[in-house]
Amino acid sequence: MDRTLAADLARLPDLLDATRRAAAEALAALDARPVVPDAGAAAPPAPEPLPEHGTGTEAALEAFRSRWQPRFSASAGPRYLGFVTGGATPAALAGDWLTAAHDQNSNSAFDGAGQHLERETTGWLRELFGLSDAHTGTFVSGATMSNTVGLAIAREWLGERLGVSPAEDGAAALGPVRVLSGAPHSSIAKALAVLGLGRASLVRVPTLPGREAVDPAALDRALADTPGPAVVVANAGTVNTVDFDDLPALDALRRRHDFWLHTDAAFGAFAALSPRHAHLTAGLDASDSVCVDLHKWLNVPYDSAVQFTRRRDLQTRVFQNAAAYLGPLGDDPDLVHLTPENSHRLRALAAWFTLRAYGRAGHREIVERDVDCARALAGELEREPALRLLAPVRLNVVCFTLATAPTPERLAALREAAGAEVFVTPTVYGGTPALRAAFSNWRTTQADVRRAAEALRTAAKGIA
Repeated sequence: MDRTLAADLARLPDLLDATRRAAAEALAALDARPVVPDAGAAAPPAPEPLPEHGTGTEAALEAFRSRWQPRFSASAGPRYLGFVTGGATPAALAGDWLTAAHDQNSNSAFDGAGQHLERETTGWLRELFGLSDAHTGTFVSGATMSNTVGLAIAREWLGERLGVSPAEDGAAALGPVRVLSGAPHSSIAKALAVLGLGRASLVRVPTLPGREAVDPAALDRALADTPGPAVVVANAGTVNTVDFDDLPALDALRRRHDFWLHTDAAFGAFAALSPRHAHLTAGLDASDSVCVDLHKWLNVPYDSAVQFTRRRDLQTRVFQNAAAYLGPLGDDPDLVHLTPENSHRLRALAAWFTLRAYGRAGHREIVERDVDCARALAGELEREPALRLLAPVRLNVVCFTLATAPTPERLAALREAAGAEVFVTPTVYGGTPALRAAFSNWRTTQADVRRAAEALRTAAKGIA
């Protein structure tokens, strides 16, 4: 064994304790650190050459803390309001550390404890989101992969309707395909490109006036004009305004039209946890496939999402993998047959930990507190003449812009000026350049709202 590696093995408990102290110090400093370092502080250091002979874990830890840690954002903290980014609850952090320590490849029944834990966890999540046991779930890396898997199953369903198998014969066997949606997330077009269906297959259907929710009557007409079976991508929480399609109305259209219903509920599914907001997810269970991103509102570390479907038989038809060292499909297929990944990190453990530690009630409190914080920030910004809300706060996102001349350049200057205290991300809503503040972190409180609002007000006045 390499001498440095052997020395680290002998000192492993001490090294893990040093790492624990470094992590605890970083988390304790979140409130005082700039949410996003300025451009100078975030600039990359001069590249170092690959070491020929390493100096061990302790020296690597110190090098990381001096060269890279100061350049990191406080994305685990309460005022990082970009990208719908959660943090990591204490239990999720513990679970993620143990995931690395146990280092399970949880894809095979030959060493099956990991995938058994994942099945228990997806069962808890299915219950959490109000899905029936007709749905089965699998962990993937994020919403983009969850949408890709769901649409891959939809692609096979189209083939089933047309008497072909795209998994065997290729996507060209389907002929022209239409995928209809009102306000699809950008990952939908990416998934269609990956799956060989093409970005051009995505048809945008008119939305309701002043909304991002699809107009069911317009979708009805578009489906009537679509020859053969189709795919409909519904939204349970859009990016800009967290708008929800009327899922029961969309499901009712299946009495007249033949289509697969995939619902992108990346963070909107968490509305189901709150009695005040659960009505927004009514009809989610009728979906043929569902995307939920867990490193958003479940507050588990990146990367983690779940993909649910009613047609696991089609899922295995797409992703089955045949090799002598892999288990057979069987009635309860190994995870290797359910996603594009053959190597499957035990992502479920962090989710299992946080659900086991805090239960439904603990995660409901996070959701409701974040929604209250979003509404409080909207109220603060409404009282600032230099800023203007662009949409009502339906759940946990505040979409706003400058009251005058909201150009991308001026909004970028506003973001940079406020960046030490609050991080928000750019968007365009209704043709207007805008900013969005997304609340999903378990640490965020009303005190953070006040700090964020003051920073945004001050920055907006400086721009105006």
